[in-house]
This record gives sequence, structure tokens and C-alpha cells, in this order.
Amino acid sequence: MLQIDRWKRILIIGICLLGLAYAMPNLFYQRVEAHNDAVATIEKTGVTTPELEAARDGWPGWLPNGLVNLGLDLRGGAHLLGEVQVAQVYKSRMDALWPELRRALADERATVGAVRRVQAPEGVLKIEIGNPDQLARAVEIVRGFSEPVTTLTGAGQTSLAIDASGSAITIQLSDAEKAITDDRTIQQSLEIIRRRVDEVGTREPTIMRQGQDRILIQVPGIGSAEELKALIGTTAKLTFNSVVGTGSDPDARAGIGQVVLPSADQDGIYYTIDETPVVTGEELTDALPSSDQNGLPSVDFRFNPTGARKFGAYTSANVGQPFAIVLDDEVISAPVIRQAITTGSGQISGSMDYEEANRLAVLLRAGALPAELNFLEERTVGPELGQDSVDAGRIASAVGFAAVIVLMVLSYGLFGLFAAIALAVNMALVFGVLSLIGATLTLPGIAGIVLTIGMAVDANVLVFERIREELRTARGPARAIELGYERAMSAIVDANITTLIIAAILFVLGSGPVKGFAVTLSIGIVTSVFTALFVTRLITVSWFERARPRQIEV
Repeated sequence: MLQIDRWKRILIIGICLLGLAYAMPNLFYQRVEAHNDAVATIEKTGVTTPELEAARDGWPGWLPNGLVNLGLDLRGGAHLLGEVQVAQVYKSRMDALWPELRRALADERATVGAVRRVQAPEGVLKIEIGNPDQLARAVEIVRGFSEPVTTLTGAGQTSLAIDASGSAITIQLSDAEKAITDDRTIQQSLEIIRRRVDEVGTREPTIMRQGQDRILIQVPGIGSAEELKALIGTTAKLTFNSVVGTGSDPDARAGIGQVVLPSADQDGIYYTIDETPVVTGEELTDALPSSDQNGLPSVDFRFNPTGARKFGAYTSANVGQPFAIVLDDEVISAPVIRQAITTGSGQISGSMDYEEANRLAVLLRAGALPAELNFLEERTVGPELGQDSVDAGRIASAVGFAAVIVLMVLSYGLFGLFAAIALAVNMALVFGVLSLIGATLTLPGIAGIVLTIGMAVDANVLVFERIREELRTARGPARAIELGYERAMSAIVDANITTLIIAAILFVLGSGPVKGFAVTLSIGIVTSVFTALFVTRLITVSWFERARPRQIEV
């Protein structure tokens, strides 16, 4: 008997209406986008303005407000491919090891003699002891700073590679420790870049690792690659260092463990500072744009308890002495310590405007990149080009949709019209699901949607052809329609499952654009099967119940 239970009808209609509701915001894209931005800004800052209220009220809050995010190739934006200079981390590790090692060897001065650091390649720490006869004792002390490597590939190895000859000891990271450090550096860089990009409110950035030491960054909606580089291209490495001397010679000779850096706002002034910082930006807990006592832009910062303790101890012991605030190898300020600073907070001021102060605060909050990024590839996709892509995709979808409808109506008459209605519902369901999961649509994703339009009628063709066959043998049109759907189901499910498996493989093994294609294709397959087996059948049954035809033509 050709019938569908009432609860099934309610469920099918409910799913369709829900899909239409979630897809609807995409018809009012700019209005809903402005509403979402205003709501996010008000929640984040707690401040409302007439403009924000107007944007928030431009879309009813009780309606769905999810949108299909547009990718870089559709919205426009910036593309960067950066290479992380992991070797810089090796140098930092050795520079940080030297003060601790010097103190440990100094405690054994009576045995090993005087200890000094000598010139060595970057990433290598080389020291000489005054008593070569006690080289074995000195190596034993150094080995106390080496720890076992805990990874499976580094089992049995230690973190330091130590070589001793004559009166010199050469120390560097072992190969196993370098591998661990490389991976940790890339992961840390990924997280910091993601936090920096998220701070400025961009939508759906793509930030992913490529190869051993490269990071791909694609940010839709940002003005240019230069703007993106200004946001993430700096290490934003903040340190507080002891000042050894001041002068005007950039080539002034610095001692071992010292470095000469320029002043950020005073041309011709150079500072000789201790390379090992007193406190680093990693011990910052917060940084906010502010104004100094003269009303000029500045940045207020606060240390964590460890940083506050270090800073308080240093300032207490060095009252009357200058100290340098260093940002990315430039001394942005070198104040004299008037009194001990034990509150754990301070202020950075200088030649900056409010926009620069805000950007500096963003960078400091996100943390310092562990190593510098060298940009190997940069590209800006203009919004006009992105809009052209959107228009082209819209035209392709419309042409494909219209061609399929014409073909179905010409081939199957009224039943083809039912399939066309189901196809429209199918498209709405696809966009509804994409909006619900917050997916990002790219040009390959549009290709997946266009392909879905073509594939969506395959199931209907199988059903209709099966109904044609059953009309020759079945007892009446109702039985022919029922058998047509029942006997076509296995072929429909088999065909779509194989395509779904291919889409899953593309998603797992593919890169960003291929993943986008796989996602839209997978969603389209599921919605196509649903509309063909349930929506089209519901429309057909509803028509049949009202018309009660004695015979039908498919």
C-alpha cells in the first residue's frame, strides 16, 4: 500500500524546514555578518554604541545566525608560507644554559680553576677551564645538566652532546633533542600565530604545518600580505636586560655574553647589554594599550609571580642603575631604576601611536614566537577577485541547476518536477548543514556543490526508471510507485556509499582545498539520498492521495 506514516511525514517536513531555517541567513549575508560582529564586539568589550546596536538589531536574535564562511579565494585576503628558523632555538637553549653552568662550575673553582666562555658557532656552547687536569670533573658537572630523552626514537640518548679535549668542553643539543625541539617549536609557533590572528577577529583562518619546518597561513578578509606579516611576522620577543654601557658606535666591541643593540626611538644611540635577560616576555600575564602620564600611547603589562619575583629582586639590587626593555632586538626604553619595583607590573612607552600600541599589546598577550619566521611565499587575493569567484560559482550553480530541472521535466514530466522541487530542498539542506557546522566554502567547495546538483538526480532517475518497469507488470500505479522506491533503494545506497568512501579518503589524505571539496561532496551525498528517498517520495505520495489517478506516465 502506498502510504507514509504521519510521524514520518512530520519528521521529513521538520528536517526540511530546519534546513531551510539554517540556510536562510546566507540570503542576507552582509546583514547577518554585521549582526554577528556587533554581538561579538559587545560581548567582548562590554561597550555598546549606536552603530553596534543598529548592526545587532539588523537581524532578529531569535533566528539562526550561522553563515557559510567564505574562504580566501572567495572573500579575498592574504596567503603566507613561512619557514621557522629552528636553529635560533638551539642558540637560546645554550645561552640560557650558560649562567647556570657557570655558577655550578664556579662552586668547584678550587678544583677546575677559572671558567670562561669562548667563541663558538651559533647553537654551540664552548667553555674553557683553568685546570685541564680536572677536565673529567668538569665534564661530570656538565653532564648533570643533561637529561634523558623520553621519546621512542630518542630512547637511550640524553639532551646534550658533550665533547671534551684539552681544557675545552663543547656542548650542544643532541640529535634526538633537536628533533624534539624542532617539533615543539613548530607546534608552539602554530599556536601563537593562531592566537595572534584570532585576536584581530578574522574568520576561519587556515593555519597549518607543511613539511618539517614550514607553516601555511591563509587569512580571509585581511587587507594584504604586508598587513598579515606585520601582525605575525615579528617575534615580539620582549626581554628586560642589564645595561653594561651606552655609546654611539654600532660596532662597539662587546664581551662574551654581551650584545650591542640600537635604540628604537633615539637615532645614533646604542646599548651594550647582557645577552641573558633578567625577565622575559614569556613571564608576562597581560598587556593592554594605555596612556602614560603625559597622555601619550603606551602599553601596561603585568608579570606572573615568578617574573614579578625576579624583577623585584633585580630592581632591589640595582637601584640607580639603568636597565633595558628590549623588543625584537631594539631597546625601546632604558630607564634608571629609582626604587625597587615589587608590584610585578610596569609600562612601555615611547614613539608609538595608538594603533601601534594596540598591535604591540596583541603581540605581547599572544606571547613571543620561539623563533623567527622567514616568509618564502606571500600572496594577496583582492576582494574584487574573490567577488568574481563568488559570481562565477553562483552562475555555474544556477546554470547547472536549471539544466538539470529542464532535463528532468522533459524526461519524466510531472515526476521530473517533483525531483526539481526535491533538488531545491537538497541545496537548502546543504547550505543549512554548512552553516550549522561553521564550514568554510572555497572554490573547490563550490565545485563539490555543482557536482552534487548533477549527482542529486541520479537517485531519482533510478527510482523513476524502476517505476516505469513496474508499471508494465504491477497491479495499478500505487503498487508501481511503491515497488519502484523499494527496489531502487539498494542500488541508490550502494552507489552513494562508494562515493562517500572516496570523499572520506580525499578528506583524510588531501590538503585544505581538497578537504573543502570532500566536505561539500559528503554533505551533498547524504542530503541527496535523503531528498531522493524521502522528500521526493513524500511529494509523490501527497500528490497521489489527492489526485487518485487511474494511470500515470513517467
